[in-house]
Amino acid sequence: MQPLLHPLPARYNLADDLLDRNLREGRAGKACVHVGDRSWTYAQVAERTRRAAAALRRAGVQAEDRVLIVLPDGIEFVEAWFGVLRAGAVFAMVNPLLHAEQYVEYVDYVKPRAIVVHDSVLEAMSEALARSRVRPCVLVVGGAGGRTAWDAALDAEDPASALAETEPTGPDDLAGWLFTSGSTGRPKACVHAQRDFAYNIETYARGIARYTESDVCLSVPKLFFGYATGTNLMFPFRFGGSVVLYPGRATVDELLAQMARHRPTLLTGVPTMINNLLKDERLAATDLSSLRVVLSAGEALPTKLYEDWKGRTGVEILDGIGSAEMFHIYISNRFGEVVPGSLGRLVPGYEAEIVDPDGLPVPDGQPGRLRVRGGSTAICYHGDKEQSVRTFQGEWCTTADVFRKDENGLFWFEGRDDDLLKVSGIWVSPLEIENALLAHESVAEVCVVGREDEERLVKPCAFVVLRPGHERCEALAMRLKDHVKSLLAPYKYPRWFEWRDSLPKNDRGKVARKELKAWLAQAAKDPA
Repeated sequence: MQPLLHPLPARYNLADDLLDRNLREGRAGKACVHVGDRSWTYAQVAERTRRAAAALRRAGVQAEDRVLIVLPDGIEFVEAWFGVLRAGAVFAMVNPLLHAEQYVEYVDYVKPRAIVVHDSVLEAMSEALARSRVRPCVLVVGGAGGRTAWDAALDAEDPASALAETEPTGPDDLAGWLFTSGSTGRPKACVHAQRDFAYNIETYARGIARYTESDVCLSVPKLFFGYATGTNLMFPFRFGGSVVLYPGRATVDELLAQMARHRPTLLTGVPTMINNLLKDERLAATDLSSLRVVLSAGEALPTKLYEDWKGRTGVEILDGIGSAEMFHIYISNRFGEVVPGSLGRLVPGYEAEIVDPDGLPVPDGQPGRLRVRGGSTAICYHGDKEQSVRTFQGEWCTTADVFRKDENGLFWFEGRDDDLLKVSGIWVSPLEIENALLAHESVAEVCVVGREDEERLVKPCAFVVLRPGHERCEALAMRLKDHVKSLLAPYKYPRWFEWRDSLPKNDRGKVARKELKAWLAQAAKDPA
């Protein structure tokens, strides 16, 4: 077991550590949540979460029961999340923009004792519950629609009652499920104990991102995604900072408005949105002087994108990689040591090695699957013992990500093992080709996947979004091929170009590579 920098007490509850700690340290009156023109202090949030814990218990939730949170970002998400922890229950968070069919799968998989859902999702959730054998209590934020209204349930509770007390959990008691973006599209949750979250808070949030009580945090990803649950809720609360939340989708318009209104110091980003911001002419007129750092994860950050952002704004980007299996970021660049294109070095407190298909370490410079361990490793995948055994070996987690480590200890992401292309008998990373294409002045976004030629051999195919002023044509495709050949080995150039107005994204903001693969597969079946 990797030790924490500060050992946890025998009784440990995240709601106490992340929220109530601020009351004890004199920040009761400090604003910690900002939504539009409204703000809430630590004392107000603490009281509302005590009421939330009481309301959940009155609804039948007991220690270690699961509660499904299906909410947009807002104060109610914060209330529900901390309320679940205060009651000793286990949070599971789902995108509030799904459909009934998907909610059926999540409800059947999670089997929650209670669901906290927004009224905009109630129709889809009601349909899902009608098709499920699970019968949870449903608490609704907004119009109740015949269910129990969240605000009314909280207002009816006494924050000083026994029902509102913080459950005396321990470090090894269950705290939350984090869903992976997965390869099957079906729910798969990593089960985490209280200590897992505390560990990464100390190692990454304190040691690398350097959160402080002066931070004002804004995020592109939403709170249901563990990346943002960490950077835009857990981490700022642990160090007495504040968070800016907004319920709608992350767009350039929304982010520019939020930055102008709240003057954030820390932005949780993804490369796609960083690219979109750079393409918007309004960025030049935006005052970014409050911003001390941008965090990036979730997908590869191309070197050119990093250099363009740093050159235009002067604001550092710390690119890193984490996973639901490990809760959060365990390899990262750090202040004063950023190497563009790399993911940096191990976060102190974590160990890693690159292994071959037999699980044996490979020499530096050779690609292989990443094995990582530290004090935040999940216990298992719920309901999937076979996959759990393949992935988790004690504190070690064998990922599906392909990396190489150089002689300086820097890690370089090659892609997921099922994304690599074998071209002319040699393994090729699509990210390498994408980075080469992004270095061309005409390319705004790109995703490279494998496509079979007439001889059933796999070759690279590039889906490309062009910058304004560039015409989709065969002449440009030829110039892009020559451009890639000038930078990479000749066999790596894309044989085909598919022009797009935009690339599909999943609910975590990543390019949905599998959708593009599926489109090619369907096109091959139906050439007409």
